[in-house]
Formats: sequence, structure tokens, C-alpha cells
Amino acid sequence: MLINFRLSFTGDDIAILCTHRLGIGNEKLHKLAWDAFKAGTEVAFNQGLYGAGQDLLKDSFSGNIRGLGPAVAEMEFTERKNEAFLFFAADKTDPGAYNLPLYLSFCDPMHNSGLILAPNMAKGFEFHIMDVSYTEADRVISLKTPEDTYSIAALLRDGERFVVEKIVSRSSGEQAAAVSTTRLHNIAGTYTGKDDPILLVRVQGAFPATGEILSPYHIGHFVAGFMRGSHTGPLMPVKQNTAVSYFDGPPVVSCAAYSMHKGKLTPPADVFDHAFWDHVRGKISEKAVEIRKQGFFGNAMLPYSELEYGGIVEKLKELDDKFIVRK
Repeated sequence: MLINFRLSFTGDDIAILCTHRLGIGNEKLHKLAWDAFKAGTEVAFNQGLYGAGQDLLKDSFSGNIRGLGPAVAEMEFTERKNEAFLFFAADKTDPGAYNLPLYLSFCDPMHNSGLILAPNMAKGFEFHIMDVSYTEADRVISLKTPEDTYSIAALLRDGERFVVEKIVSRSSGEQAAAVSTTRLHNIAGTYTGKDDPILLVRVQGAFPATGEILSPYHIGHFVAGFMRGSHTGPLMPVKQNTAVSYFDGPPVVSCAAYSMHKGKLTPPADVFDHAFWDHVRGKISEKAVEIRKQGFFGNAMLPYSELEYGGIVEKLKELDDKFIVRK
């Protein structure tokens, strides 16, 4: 069924990367992944680990792992002679965390000089953006760069509602990126953990270079996450197989670089395992400490529409009945 696979973890989340020829949404492949996650959950239960399987929101498999809890990102393409791609996995945040890095890498020459230097990127890219607050079906819009760049920015600034689903090269028609768009609280109706999204990005050639995709991650941009999924924190690029610590955070993202030939993967290059990123992590740690000093106050905590624990919502309802209107 599989040509190749790799297992890794970021924070407390297991990631399964697979190559195959079965196409997107294949039931047998999705069942294999579901069974693997269930088996891992059973081991965690037997070890007495807290929150074992909390992201598996359904009891049984229903043909596709989407909507069952685990984040899913898939791409189908004709393999290039030199096929290189990046696999990102994040913990303690939601899929909107990738909005800014993808915008900067595919729209901004300050991060992607190929947009003005490489002829095969001159036509730009097509962004497919999903409204993840709409739960009846997939509500999506397609916008093109460079002409729709401002419209793309207007949507992507709200990472809790609008999320990049995929990006396609206008020069080649080939897909460049795929993002998991799962929002767990939209499925479960309550907090079960943050969404812990994944991202696949093809690099080089008609796509941005590896360094152009990685460039925005030095910012440590503020995203939703941290402990209880209720705060704002800077996204820290970390080595693969890194745990979380400070307030169950800060929100973290790992990245493995692969080359592929006939579906067979090279050993991963851990792109954030470098002295430069040690420097970045120090700066981002300072940002995390500063915003956590505000605790519950102001922008340090997410707006009420995003607070996934019910306690404060119930408290506000209780207090609302005690208000009086003075004339």
C-alpha cells in the first residue's frame, strides 16, 4: 500500500508521512492511518498517559480520517526529476498559524526574491482559502497573486476564520502547498486540544526555494495556542521530536526537508536544527515570556469567540444576569 513512510512527533503529537500511488482520499490508506493512531492511543492508555487519544474524536472509522480529529494534508502530483519538499508539523496552535508564513513566502519579494528574479514564478500563485468557521460544508475562495494580493491579506489576517487550504503555481498548474484545515472544537463542540496543523510545501524550480519558505519563521509571529488553547503566543521553530514545556508552549513548529525519487524518501534533514535557529529561539522565548506576563489580560488571551474552555463563558452568562441598567 505504501512506497515509503516516516514517523515523527512535535510536542505531544505524532505525525505520519506517507508516499503512495493510491490518490487523495483513498479509504484504505486513511483506514491504515486511523488504525495506527488507535494503536498508539492504546499504548498511551496502558502507560497511564494524560489525554491519550484526545484528538481522536470519533469511535469508529467512516471512510476518511477527515472530520475524525487528526490533521490531514494530501497532495497528488507528477514527480519532478528532482522532487524536494518540506513537511511542517505544529503543536499548541491552529491551522491559521501558517497563514502569515505562506503569504510572505508566496507573495512578498522581501522573503521570496524569486518572485522578481525567477521567470517561472513571474505569473504568481493561486491561493485556495477556506472559511473554517462554516461547518455545513467546505466554504472556499480562490484568489490569484499578484492581482489579488491585498484581498488575500485581508482574509489571512484572521487566522481563526480564514485558512490557506492549498496553493497552486500559475506557471505550471502544479500544486505547491497543502495545509490541514481541521478545527477540533468545530467538530467536537468543545475543547479537546488545539488543532496541531501540518503543512506540505514543494520547493525549488517553479516553487519558492527552501530558504524562501523558511524565512518567515524567524519572526516568531503571534498565533493562537499555548496552554488550554486560550492564549496568544509566538510560534517557535524547533527541532523535530521536541517536547513542549513553558505553559505547554510556546506554540511550536518543526520542519523536515526531503528529496524523493519514485516515491522513496531520503532521510529527513531537520532544517531548524542549526545554530541560526538557536538564536531565533532565544529571541522568541523572550517574546513568549513578555506576553505571558499579561496572563489573562487583553491581547494575551484569545477573544471570547475563540475561548474553547467553557468556564469563562459560563461565568459571563452568570454575571450578565446580575447587571442592572441605570437610568
